[in-house]
Amino acid sequence: MTSTQAAAIALQDHAVLWRMGEVRASDVVNAACDALVAGLDSPGLRILAACTRAEADYDVHDLLPAALDELGLTFAPVGSEAGQEAAARALARRMLAGELTPREFTFRIHQRHGHELPLTERLAELDDEYDILEYGDGTVDQVDAEVTAEARRLAAHAAGSAEPTDSPS
Repeated sequence: MTSTQAAAIALQDHAVLWRMGEVRASDVVNAACDALVAGLDSPGLRILAACTRAEADYDVHDLLPAALDELGLTFAPVGSEAGQEAAARALARRMLAGELTPREFTFRIHQRHGHELPLTERLAELDDEYDILEYGDGTVDQVDAEVTAEARRLAAHAAGSAEPTDSPS
């Protein structure tokens, strides 16, 4: 994966995580700055990256959709299945990066989607397994390993979905 692909995925992840309240608007602005440094460029991305922390809370809402659109990136509606799946993939990448423990990851997935989202059904089941470990034969390490495998599956599935289009600067 090129650095521009990684930056595009990170920007999309920050967008979806911001919409679901997981990260601050200023984190989206930082991701926009990182995307510029990595080689992504569009007028909207430059404007977004230029926001101050004070402006971010007010301006990201209006600037982000246009910036993503100019780059050919997806900004799925929060309540849509595509938006829910994008959020799950973004959380999976956060877990794999060490920003969440496997237990925190499954808890957040289970809390947000229950057993209703087919893509994350196994993670909801694994969250249930954490809750009943003391009554069974399994160990935390076994469940953690299975959660990590599921997170890798989710993250790998998304790796090809955030391909920026070549847009004029």
